[in-house]
Formats: sequence, C-alpha cells, structure tokens
Amino acid sequence: MPKVSELFRLEYGHSFELNGLEQSDSSDAVNFVGRAARNNGVTARVSPIIGITPAPAGTITVALNGQGGAGVAFLQPRPYYTGFHVMILTPKKPMTEQTKLWWATCITANRFRFGFGRQANRTLKDIDLPSPNAVPGWVRSVNFDEIFAAKLAQLQELSSTPPEVSPNYIKAERVCVREVFNVELGTDLELVRLVRKTDGVNFVSRTARNNGVAARVAPVPGIAPAPGGTLSVAAGGSVLETFPQFEPFYSGRDLFVLTPRRPMAAEPLMFYAACIRANQWRYSYGRQANRTLKELLIPAPEAIPRWAYGALGRVTDQLRAPT
Repeated sequence: MPKVSELFRLEYGHSFELNGLEQSDSSDAVNFVGRAARNNGVTARVSPIIGITPAPAGTITVALNGQGGAGVAFLQPRPYYTGFHVMILTPKKPMTEQTKLWWATCITANRFRFGFGRQANRTLKDIDLPSPNAVPGWVRSVNFDEIFAAKLAQLQELSSTPPEVSPNYIKAERVCVREVFNVELGTDLELVRLVRKTDGVNFVSRTARNNGVAARVAPVPGIAPAPGGTLSVAAGGSVLETFPQFEPFYSGRDLFVLTPRRPMAAEPLMFYAACIRANQWRYSYGRQANRTLKELLIPAPEAIPRWAYGALGRVTDQLRAPT
C-alpha cells in the first residue's frame, strides 16, 4: 500500500486571500481554489496576477483544514490559484485523467480522519492508498465523453424560458415556505434496514453531499417513494441542506419533502433550494428546523428573476464550448 507521497509530489499552494484579489468573469480569468467541499473546490474566478504563475491543470488539490472541506481532493482541469491551506499534488509519473480521479477519490475517502478540527498538513503525505496493481479495470476504460454528453443532454431538457413578465433581479416580495410548497415529512426509513441495489430507488439522507443521495435501495413493499419534482430538506444533521429531487426517492429521519403547490419547472425549483439553504445560519449550535421550516421567508413566485430561468441551458452551452 503506497503512501500519498510515493505517488505524488506535495507542495503548498499560493496561499492567496480571495478578498485581496479581483474577481472576474473575463475569458482570461483564472480559477481560485479554496477549501470548499463543493464545485471542485473552486470558489471564484479572478483576474491573472502579474508575475504569479497559476498551478497547472491536471494536478490535484487537497484542502488541509476547514469546516467540511478538510481532506477533500479534486482534480483541477484548468490552471488555478489557491487560497490558504490547500496542498497541490503533482503525479510523480504520467497518469491518465481517469487514474488521477481514482486517486482523488481514494484520498477523499480518508476525510473522516480530519474531523473535529484536525488538520491534514502533516499527515496527508503518509495516508495509505490502495496498490496501483489493485486499480479496477473500469477506471482505465470508462469513457467520460459519452457520459458527460448524456448528462449535458439531460440538463438541457430541464432548462426553461422565463415568464413574459419577470423581473431582472430578485424582487422584495416574500412569502412563507408553506405558501409555495406543501411541507411533509418523508418516508422516515433507516438505511441499515434496507437492501442496497445499484439500480434501485434513491435514498436521500441528511448529508450535504451528492444531492443528498446516500445510496440506492430496493423498493420497499407497501411504502411509496416520495415523488420527483420536489425538494428534500434536512431538518437535522446537515440542517437545511436542500436539494431538488427529480426522481422518486425514499428518505431517512428528519427529512422533509416540499411539493410545489403549483406546477414548477426545474430551474425555479433549484432557485428555491438555494433560497432555503441560505437560511442555514439560523440553525447553528444544534438547532433543528422541524418546527420552523414552514415559516421561513422566501421570495414569492413573482419575485423570481429572469436569470433563474434558462440557467441550465447556459451552463450546458458553456460546458460544451471548447476550452
């Protein structure tokens, strides 16, 4: 079992402060990688810094500390700058993109070692990884182009056009969650009592990762899954983690299902997921959302901005564009 340091050269990143850089959407902007556990670690795009060479594409970043992000590894497809406490891993020998993603997944699987404020500064290099001879064959043979193209087509189908009358910004009208959604507890099942099945029904838990989906399970006789086209909201655990669910799903304890009172396309559903999640700060120090979720204030349907519609189409167009 090789250690991380046997497969990669480890170097500290640039240690920039984002608030000291100029954020930019221009074509020559550079990704800024922080300690976030989402969006491949990219928290912004910034203007190029004169005299500072970005880290090269094809390297792996690992957050060394930070709430939720410590130990999380990402393969960076574009040159980038980094914030504080981000390690850059460069393969010592040539590796395919598929193999790098495999090692990033293996490193991330060790993130449990860095809970309760532990940092990875000293110990990352000594983490044991599987033997290179044990890498599954599908890692080398998987065709990302076909998978990626199929996912982009699915996203494009979910995109929608804005109503004829819609504002250019989020208007001030606010309503309670219960006025836009029917709020009901989910199926309240325990994953340990279910049968896992790779082609089964999504099981949504209170996790903040993977759209809330913790596993796929066999159908449960006599219990209908919650319908797709709804929002799942964690009332405990990762409180107020909110995700749009487009497929039927079972759910664990303390998880609410929000069903739109009126037909709602995918993009406004995603907009409301972000609006509800923005209230997470109200539930620190162990507070739960069981009683108060219905009363949270969110933008009224007529306050949804035009830019929320068609967003998935714009994203797919950008991802299809040559880099």
